Amino acid sequence: MSQSLLTPTIIAKESLLMLLNSMAMGRHVHTAYKNEFVKVGSTITIRKPNKFRATKAQVRSNTNIEEPSTSITMSTQAHVSWAFSSVELTTTIEEYSKRYIEPAAAALANTVDADLCGLYADVYNSVGTPGTTPASFSVLGDAQTKLDDEAAPQEGRICILNPAANWAMADALKGTFAAKVAEDIITKGYLGTIANLNIYMDQNIQRHLTGTFASGGAVPVVKTGSVTKDTTLATDGWDVSNNTVKNGDVFTVDTVYAVNPMSGASTGVLRQFAVSADGASLSGDLTISVTPTIRYAPDDAYSTVNSLPVEEDGLTFMGNENTYYPQNLVFHPNAFALVSVPIEMPANVWGARETAPEVGLSIRVVKQYDIDQDTEVIRLDILYGVKTLYPELACRLWG
Repeated sequence: MSQSLLTPTIIAKESLLMLLNSMAMGRHVHTAYKNEFVKVGSTITIRKPNKFRATKAQVRSNTNIEEPSTSITMSTQAHVSWAFSSVELTTTIEEYSKRYIEPAAAALANTVDADLCGLYADVYNSVGTPGTTPASFSVLGDAQTKLDDEAAPQEGRICILNPAANWAMADALKGTFAAKVAEDIITKGYLGTIANLNIYMDQNIQRHLTGTFASGGAVPVVKTGSVTKDTTLATDGWDVSNNTVKNGDVFTVDTVYAVNPMSGASTGVLRQFAVSADGASLSGDLTISVTPTIRYAPDDAYSTVNSLPVEEDGLTFMGNENTYYPQNLVFHPNAFALVSVPIEMPANVWGARETAPEVGLSIRVVKQYDIDQDTEVIRLDILYGVKTLYPELACRLWG
């Protein structure tokens, strides 16, 4: 193949393709593209759908509309930069891509994936046995049940596993498939679609460190009963000096059950809450920030529980204290969002910006000559934000 001088547009197009191909988590979440220049720190507001509750009566009864929304801040600008002789630009795109663009795009993709996997702490629904690598069809079914109870859409559900869970699951399920599919699993490490779940591996799955919630034999209980729309829970019974909760810890409250979001009926399963901010007990009392919001009223379409926590209800935390647990994720793509926006091009530079609105990604490439070092310096930049849109559409699969 003859050599040709690579243009910035060619490099930008190839970089965008490599970025997308190198993502695991990033390819399977809700992506949004904003066709305007947005500075780092700018915020985009996304309106969430309203919820309604049917009334069995002839007399009209209005649903209280709240127009829920959330915002995503374009807070992360990531780049990869390297220097080389200008002669190295005169080569084929295949060679240049393999030597430079592919590893550079992989570094950017891993950065985005790690940020998305870090959103696990917003997710309260959890299944699996902490400390045990998931390796069965039934544990996938448990996660699917959680999503079903939350009325998540059936189609397009995704499971992202860390390497240990990926290979354990492949080994456990290889005998349940037709020969060709089983061969693909063994040779490619791809689990395909199982239990209506598209399963992928991502080494960026995060490990959660639990708090110190059982020190001194402490048994935390509800101190003060909640009122609807509380985002905190007042508790006591903690060890006076050594108890903490960590952002992302999961617990249940005795007698407080989850509800079907469409009907408001109890699912018969205790509502799981996630701690949404670190906290520590200095006196035996501890006010815990929680998600989801504690909401209950007979006609509230946004109810999350079938009853409010009351005094002396016990708290039960998931896992052992001060222990790391992998947080594999099962989710519908609308649970999480990745928003990428085009970055402004500097004036009078060798460079280009490529955007793929259909996949919600944008990348910029610029190059400059360094007269001091007699080298060409090139950099790839992306500007993005990540956000949990609908935590109820996701479930953590503890490992």
